[in-house]
This record gives sequence, C-alpha cells and structure tokens, in this order.
Amino acid sequence: MNKILIANRGEIAVRIIRACKEMNIKTVAIYSEIDKDAMHTRLADESICVGPANSSKSYLNFKNIIEAANITGADSIHPGFGFLSENSKFAKICEESNIKFIGPSYKVIELMGNKSNAKELMKKAGVPVIQGSEGSIKGIEDATKICKEIGYPVMIKAAAGGGGKGIRIVNSEEELEKNYNIVKQEAKVSFNDDEIYIEKYIKNPRHVEIQILADEHGNVVHLGERDCSIQRRNQKIIEETPSTAIDEELRNKMGEAAIRAAKASGYTSCGTIEFLVDSDKNFYFMEMNTRIQVEHPITEMRTGIDIVKAQIKIAAGEELKLEQKDIEFRGHSIECRINAENPNKKFMPCPGTITGINLPGGNGIRIDTAIYEGCTIPPTYDSMIMKIITYGESRNEAISKMKRALEETVIEGVDTNIDFLFKIIKNPNFLRGNFDTSFIEKEIAIGDGEF
Repeated sequence: MNKILIANRGEIAVRIIRACKEMNIKTVAIYSEIDKDAMHTRLADESICVGPANSSKSYLNFKNIIEAANITGADSIHPGFGFLSENSKFAKICEESNIKFIGPSYKVIELMGNKSNAKELMKKAGVPVIQGSEGSIKGIEDATKICKEIGYPVMIKAAAGGGGKGIRIVNSEEELEKNYNIVKQEAKVSFNDDEIYIEKYIKNPRHVEIQILADEHGNVVHLGERDCSIQRRNQKIIEETPSTAIDEELRNKMGEAAIRAAKASGYTSCGTIEFLVDSDKNFYFMEMNTRIQVEHPITEMRTGIDIVKAQIKIAAGEELKLEQKDIEFRGHSIECRINAENPNKKFMPCPGTITGINLPGGNGIRIDTAIYEGCTIPPTYDSMIMKIITYGESRNEAISKMKRALEETVIEGVDTNIDFLFKIIKNPNFLRGNFDTSFIEKEIAIGDGEF
C-alpha cells in the first residue's frame, strides 16, 4: 500500500492523513469546491477537486472519486465515516477498479448494512436480538399483524438506516398507520431504499457498543465497550469507556458475542457491534457499523491501540499481532462532540467563518479537528467541527479534565454546543453514571427554557 486517497473531509480526513504520515504512506485528499482551503487538503501530499459543494456531486460521486484515484496513482481508498464508508456499491467499484477499499468486502457491507438481514444472521450465530419482524415488512397489514404479536410499543426502522434516521416509536395501531408511510418515505430519501422492519421498543436502555478488529486470516479481537447513551434525537453527543452500566462478567459476554457476530459475517477490518442493554442487564444486537466510528479515539486512549493504523494494516493483508489476552484496558476516557450549532434555536446549524480559536491542552487531553482561525464552516455538511477526548485514571478524573477542556475552548465566529455539553457533564445523574438514552430529554431539554 503506497498511496491512499481519503474519500472524506473534516476531522476524520485529517485523522487518517496523520496515521498515514506516521506509516510513511503517501496521501491524496479529495475536496469539493467549497472545501478548497480545508485543513485536510493542506496536510495531504496531494489534493484534487472532485466536484461542487453539493455532496452528491463531490464526496458521494463514485465516478469522480475513482478517476481521482487513477489520476493520482492511489492504490487504495479510505472512506472514513459517513459519505461512502458503508456503501457496498462503491466498495464493489473499488474492487473492480483494482483499488483497495480500506474496509470490509462489499458483500459484507451489503449483508450487515441491511439491518433486518443482519438481525437474522445474528440469531443464527447465537447473538441475542430484539424481538421483531422476520426480515423486512411486506406491507401495512403485515406490520399490523407483527405489532399485535409482539405488543406495543414498537420501533419502525429503515432496513438500510443509520445515524438516527428513519426511526419512529409507535405506541398504538393508530400511530402505526400514521407513521408507516412516513418511515418508508424517509428511508427512500435518506438511503435510497424504502425497506423497513419492526422491533420491540426497549424503554430507556443503555446504548453500548463493542469495537472489534478482524483480519483476513480469521483472527478477531474486541477492544472493549463504549457507552453512547448520551444522545439527542438518536444522535450521539457524549461517549465514554468503560460503561458504568455493565460489570466485568457482562463485558466479557458482550465481547464474546461481538466476536461471534464478526466471525458469522466473515468480517475483516475494524468494525463496531452496537447493542442495547436493558434495566435487567440483558443485551440485544442492534446493528453493525462496518467502518471506523466517530468515537474511536476513546478506545485508543484506553487501550493504546491505533485503530486507523490497524485498519490500514488489515487492508494490506497483514495478520493481527494481537490476541485477546494481549489487550489491556486502563483508566477511563470520555469524548464530547463539538458542533457548530445553536442549542437555543433548536440546535440550528451555524455555518460561518471562525474568527478566533483557542484549543485546550495538557496531560490526558486530545483534540481531533480540522478547524483553524480563518477557516469557513460550510452549510452543506455535518455540523460536527471538533471532538474533545479526555483520559484519566478514573472516571472522575476524566470528567474533571473534560470540564477544564470545555472551559478553555474558545471558538469565535460561529455558535457551538459547548455550553450545552458543559451542562450535561455537570448534571448530578451524569456524574453518578445514572443515565440512559432518554437522559437529555428527561434531564436537560424538558422544562429547561435555556435549551
């Protein structure tokens, strides 16, 4: 692997470029016209424009990206997260073009990308799954019958979904009829696939995921869990590891289940198995993310393993040099996602030019970002502009460092959610580890005129 084209932008593109530099691998940055002066274009060895600001004509443009790889002589493509990272058609085109797609095979992406099919595979592998439909729903009559069998409340979900899109909670047959077509339409618009499925709604669970690494030689290890329960409208905001919701016995069971899931699907690369954990400590498979995760840095902080480098080595055919017994878990790590948005205006995105910036530092603090003074946050892409990651010997220490880091962070020229994040980490129930996926709705948003 001599030259990698990064088919992405923002902080993840910067993150991948840095890993490549440390591995002495040449890099190519792609950019849209609006991203011409973005940091990732400056850090890469080469950069090439792939289209206008609209992502469908640039960062999602198969033809232009493959041409960019051919023009620059890139032998591999790293898709990062979002955009084309879980697009099986793009992974297949890479393979047909003799370009290495740094991720699992297109067949595995296709298999695990369809949530209903993935669920059936997990059942066969002995991984606990949530009660629900057997595959995709054939129509409203089928949906009504299934809901009567498993009982309300239920969730209607896009089979090709992700990122909190294409999901509705339904409490009655009347609500089912009202939301059925809405979810199908959302699924079609967001994923170009209107297949949906139904599963039993688990009230106020914890969202706990397991990071895995799997090579092309049959070796699979897990790197522990991440608790992603602090969410707003199914979008993660704060993640941490280890989770305060599970003990060592449950942690081992979930890790073993994640390894079974990876082996059952023939998975290679880094990946994440996402679970829901109920109040009785039962856990259920939710989905598999066949890519690097936004929150991967907290796992790196706690294990000392560079997941992006491992992903690249696996794609190059190298064998994992790690066995499960070699992986050591130390301390506690937390990540806060900084978004250019205004919490006081229903979290409205806030594009604009950054006129001043001060980033925190010190022992146990990591910043993943692509912003700098004078750069412009475009209105066309996701509003996340930075991640603050802290590490401490204990959870209290990691939280204390996060408080300090948020206090030190200054971003002028655009609104951000920093004050909102600070409000969360000061909350008594968060400090006690007493929270679930409904935390923000119950503790922060409802009854709080400020947010």
